[in-house]
Amino acid sequence: MGLNMEQKQTVVAEVSAELTQAQAVILAEYRTLQVSEMTALRRKARTAGVFLRVLKNTLARRAVAGTPFKGLADKMVGPLAYGISSDPVAVAKVLQEFAKENQKLVIRAGAMPNVVMTPAEVAELAKMPGRQELVAILLGTMQAPVAKFVRTLNEVPARFARTLAAVRDQKEKQAA
Repeated sequence: MGLNMEQKQTVVAEVSAELTQAQAVILAEYRTLQVSEMTALRRKARTAGVFLRVLKNTLARRAVAGTPFKGLADKMVGPLAYGISSDPVAVAKVLQEFAKENQKLVIRAGAMPNVVMTPAEVAELAKMPGRQELVAILLGTMQAPVAKFVRTLNEVPARFARTLAAVRDQKEKQAA
């Protein structure tokens, strides 16, 4: 049973709202994918914070019209699942990893604002570290000079204490 006009407008509005916050959209063809496999993909996407939806291509074209992802409109052919996320690496990783495990899911295209990507470029994006990993690396880099400075400051009294201990040991040897 098809959707009525009001339901279609609701779907387009929901997807458009996701697209306003999105940094990446990935299109994946799910032909012959079983329901259990699609459920597993949705579960992985949900845990990674990825909006995953199967849409009619005409509704998806209406949703991307007037957005930075409008270049994807000509790539919307066949049964597609749309992965949308504010973290471009997360959506690419979820779909790429699932496609490696399951040959039936095929990445067709992807897009970041005003840039359309090929499946090979999506695969390269999936190899990059995620947002959380990059933040951890950045914090480690920022923390390193401070930690080294603290260790240097701590070394002065530690060296003094070791010198005093050496003098004490030397006097004990001489007294004995």
